Amino acid sequence: MAAGCGLIHVETGEHASLDGIATVSELYLNRAQSRRYDQLAIEQFGIPGIVLMENAARNCVDVMEAVGISGEVLVACGRGNNGGDGYSMARHLALRGYAVHVVEADSQGAYSDDAAVNREILLQTGWQLHGPDHLPALQSSVGCCVDALLGTGARGEPRPPFAELITQLNALDCPRWAVDLPSGLDCDTGECARATFHADHTCTFVAKKAAMRHRQAADACGQIHVVDVGAPRSVLEALLQGPPA
Repeated sequence: MAAGCGLIHVETGEHASLDGIATVSELYLNRAQSRRYDQLAIEQFGIPGIVLMENAARNCVDVMEAVGISGEVLVACGRGNNGGDGYSMARHLALRGYAVHVVEADSQGAYSDDAAVNREILLQTGWQLHGPDHLPALQSSVGCCVDALLGTGARGEPRPPFAELITQLNALDCPRWAVDLPSGLDCDTGECARATFHADHTCTFVAKKAAMRHRQAADACGQIHVVDVGAPRSVLEALLQGPPA
């Protein structure tokens, strides 16, 4: 790449370009930038959110398989887009022959549009979606679990029933995976809530998050894998060249 500006400085909001950045692994996006990236991809580049979600989920499963999956998989889903990633991941894992259980933190509230689509696909194909009270019955058979509860937009202490479910997931004796960011970890500050999911691996989308620059986040994130969502490089360029977030 040609020489140019340095990497983005998330704390100050200073913007940059991809010129001079050796790899996307040098980038750290904050909460507002992560949200803006999705907006640009959808509104300016015409990529439907459901397409971004599908690509993200499939690529997460690719990483999981490359690392290794043993035993049955538990996917814990929230109602937002992070949960939508989880519903889609569950489908892709099942398509590849894995036994998959989906636990919903709370099925009573409203879902994001794209999460609702992926949840409905599972329901229409006969999936049984479990509540948190079903988790103890799955403990002995689960060989891997996925946290798709809370995304980069979440702030502060997770509320019930999320906090209790996060605690239960942390108690499982199996490899733990987080989708984009471990639930309970603040995207910007790296502060861990009392109930924070502790992952062995985190598949984070597009670029690392600002939280991952902070030492206290290391235990929560485990090994970090940057996963693309199928959007062209131009989206990230537009983000970095736009107004500071």
